[in-house]
Amino acid sequence: MSKLPHITTSIFSIMSQMANEYGAINLSQGFPNFPVDERLKNLVAKWTKNEIHQYLPMAGFPPLLEKIANLTYASYGRKVNPSSEVLITAGATEGIFATIQALVNKNEEVIILDPSYDCYETPILLCNAIPKRIPLNDDFKPNWELIGDTMNANTRMIIINNPHNPTGRIWSENDFLQLEKLLDLYPNVIVLSDEVYEYITFENRHISVHHREKLRDRSVSISSFGKSFHITGWKIGYVVASEDWMKEIKKVHQFLVFSVNSVAQYALNDYMDLVQVADLGKFYQNKRDFFRELMTKTPFELLPCEGSYFQIASYKGISFENDIDFTKRLVKEFGVAAIPLSPFYANSNQTQCIRFCFAKEEETLKKAAERLQKL
Repeated sequence: MSKLPHITTSIFSIMSQMANEYGAINLSQGFPNFPVDERLKNLVAKWTKNEIHQYLPMAGFPPLLEKIANLTYASYGRKVNPSSEVLITAGATEGIFATIQALVNKNEEVIILDPSYDCYETPILLCNAIPKRIPLNDDFKPNWELIGDTMNANTRMIIINNPHNPTGRIWSENDFLQLEKLLDLYPNVIVLSDEVYEYITFENRHISVHHREKLRDRSVSISSFGKSFHITGWKIGYVVASEDWMKEIKKVHQFLVFSVNSVAQYALNDYMDLVQVADLGKFYQNKRDFFRELMTKTPFELLPCEGSYFQIASYKGISFENDIDFTKRLVKEFGVAAIPLSPFYANSNQTQCIRFCFAKEEETLKKAAERLQKL
C-alpha cells in the first residue's frame, strides 16, 4: 500500500517532456540555460585532480561552513557558529526534508502557503503530521487573517518562501510584523524559511528571517548554492538553525546522505572568494526587464516580479481554458512550455495564471516571445 497515493508525475516533468516531444522552447523548469562561470568550472577541474574524493565531515567542509557563516553576517548582520549552526545539504530539498522530519511529530500541524513548491507537503505526510494549506491573497501576499484563524496550539511549523516561487513576490516589513505577532501567541511554532532565491531580488532586497531578532531563534533557513550560482544540477545547499534544532536536523541528515559531494564543496569554498553574490540581483533584473519588454507585444498581462527568476502572466484576456489545458496548448500550437499555477495549490485553484522562467539566454527569450506574440 502506497504511503503517498496522491503523488503522480510532477507538472515540471510533464511540461519538460512535452517540450522535448514538440520541440518547444522550455521556459517551464526553473534552471538556467546559460554557461556556468568558467572560474567555477576551472576550480572543479583543479580539485578533481587532488585526493579529496572521500567522505567529508557529515556537516560539511569546515572552511566552507566558515565561509557561509561569514556570508550570513555580511548579508544579514547575523553571527552564526559554523560548527554548530550550519549544515551543507544535498540541495535545498534535502534540507527541507531533513528539517521537517527532524522537528515535526505525528499529528502536529504544518502551515503551507499556496501556491507552494511541491517539496513541502510530502515530508509532512511521511511524519504522519497534518499539512494545512492556506491560499495567499489574490495579489499573492499572505492572508494574515486566514493564517491567524488556522494557527492553533497544535501548529508545529509554518513554511514561508521568500522570495516566492512561483510568483516572484517578496514579503514586506508588515508581513514579518504580523508573523511575529502570531508567534508571540504560539511560542512552540517553528518557522521554516525557504530563501533559495535570497540573492535574486530587484528593486527591493528581500527581508530574511536572519534580519529579524525575534525570528532568529525561532527559524530554520534554507539556502541554495544551486540557485545562487546557476548550478542546479550540483544539488548543493545549506541550512542555518540554532544549535539545539541543528542537532536534531543533523541526526536525520546523516542517515539520508551522511555527507555531500566533496569536490563540489572544495570548489565552492574557493569560488566564494571570487564572486560577489550581491551582484546576482542586477544580473537577473536585466533578464527580467528584457523579458518583460518582449512580453509587452503579447496579449499576456504580467504581474509584479520582485524576486526569483520567474514571471507570472495572466491569460484572462486570451482564453477561458483551465491552466493545464492552456499550457499544453501553448506547447503544441505555439512551441513554448510554461508551468500552470494550479498544481501549486492543494485544491488546484484556477487563477488563469502561468509561470515563465526567464533564467535563459537572451536569444532563447526572444524566440519564445516571438512565438507568444502569435497568440
